[in-house]
Amino acid sequence: MAKQPMLKFVNVDRDMPQKRSAETRKEDFHEIYAEFSATKAEEQASRCSQCGVPYCQSHCPLHNNIPDWLRMTATGRMKEAYELSQATNTFPEICGRICPQDRLCEGNCVIEQSGHGTVTIGAVEKYITDTAWENGWVEEITPGKATGEKVAIIGAGPGGLAAADVLVRAGVSVTVYDRHDRAGGLLTYGIPGFKLEKDVVMRRVELLERAGVAFKLNCNVGEDVTFADIHKENDAVLIATGVYKTRDLQGPGGGAAGIVNALDYLTCSNRTDFGDKVAEFESGELNAEGKKVVVIGGGDTAMDCVRTAIRQGATSVKCLYRRDRANMPGSQRETQNAEEEGVEFVWLAAPKGFAGDPVTGVMVQKNRLGAPDASGRRSPEVIEGADYVEEADLVIKALGFEPEALPTLWNEPDLPVTRWGTVKAAFETHKTDMDGVWAVGDIVRGASLVVWAIRDGREAGANILATLSERAAVAAE
Repeated sequence: MAKQPMLKFVNVDRDMPQKRSAETRKEDFHEIYAEFSATKAEEQASRCSQCGVPYCQSHCPLHNNIPDWLRMTATGRMKEAYELSQATNTFPEICGRICPQDRLCEGNCVIEQSGHGTVTIGAVEKYITDTAWENGWVEEITPGKATGEKVAIIGAGPGGLAAADVLVRAGVSVTVYDRHDRAGGLLTYGIPGFKLEKDVVMRRVELLERAGVAFKLNCNVGEDVTFADIHKENDAVLIATGVYKTRDLQGPGGGAAGIVNALDYLTCSNRTDFGDKVAEFESGELNAEGKKVVVIGGGDTAMDCVRTAIRQGATSVKCLYRRDRANMPGSQRETQNAEEEGVEFVWLAAPKGFAGDPVTGVMVQKNRLGAPDASGRRSPEVIEGADYVEEADLVIKALGFEPEALPTLWNEPDLPVTRWGTVKAAFETHKTDMDGVWAVGDIVRGASLVVWAIRDGREAGANILATLSERAAVAAE
């Protein structure tokens, strides 16, 4: 009888890839986790219980076929594992690195619920595709027979790139517009290299370029080209701009020098990591070296900022969050990594103003947690008389992002938006009420996850193809 290759969670403990020591990793911007060895990947994949109803798969926005590619990995069938992995995910090696698995697939693993520790799904997913790249299994994109149809995509982030992949394979001519000088959106400029090294993103962009996708970079729609012209010149337009407007803080002193937005700070750091000369970094404006840094916020962007400041050589880094650790929206794994690297978290603390110009401190009010709010989390309540000043030379606002006013920026008052300013699009098709216009990702959902943007982009690409095919059929009658 063949030996059972799976269900080894009873005898094999959960194990993550080796993590570089905090002292070593905070000296550079390289990824902190090592790669699994083939033996370790097989061992960890073999812990999967092969559930009849795989909650890991149902809680993955892409519904990745996780149990099957874990089984392929456990039995050494790595190329088949890769083929299964990439069948549902345009960028599996990126999701393996940056998805919050603790909130999605791993957080819903059945063996985790039974006390055995979740399968390390993300680490295995990363290993599968990294192995595929190393062995030449990642094939060039072969465009289908040219249809003569043209689609424009505004935004070269994960949603736009995922849609471009679907469309170019079907023989559609695709042009992607982006305001930055490199494609990738937040994958390139918003996420630090210690979570996602940039060659991982660039090689995917290069695959699309070699397949014929045209990238018009350093191009601001509404300034360098009008939305109306793009709409008129193409058979379909996909809006995938993301959300880039930073939520602001109220309170005295908020306009002082030394108070900066998280995305400006992270973009500057990532450009520097690419080897670019960035004036704001050279001048110290967006450089934490030698400074007391305070980051305000509790999400994943705040974690990226505090860990970047450590690597830039800040003398101290503190993160202020108005609730406690249990109610923090960011990844617990990232919080732990930050603490290991020397970040201090100040819980139940919120800014009420700023001292000095340039800034010398944050005026902090202490909170307690009261009754739950509409989101189910307990609301912070101010403790009177507990205010104090937290010293700071650099304050980074990481309070989340809101959509830009696209109808105004693009001079398109008919572009349908919600009361929150996000583009209004149908949930399954991603069509807007404007003829020939689709929208995906954060510009529809609000600030969300990369994996949701990939799903949206894949679905929108398929719906655009179906719509263009229907139009062609009607025209041929």
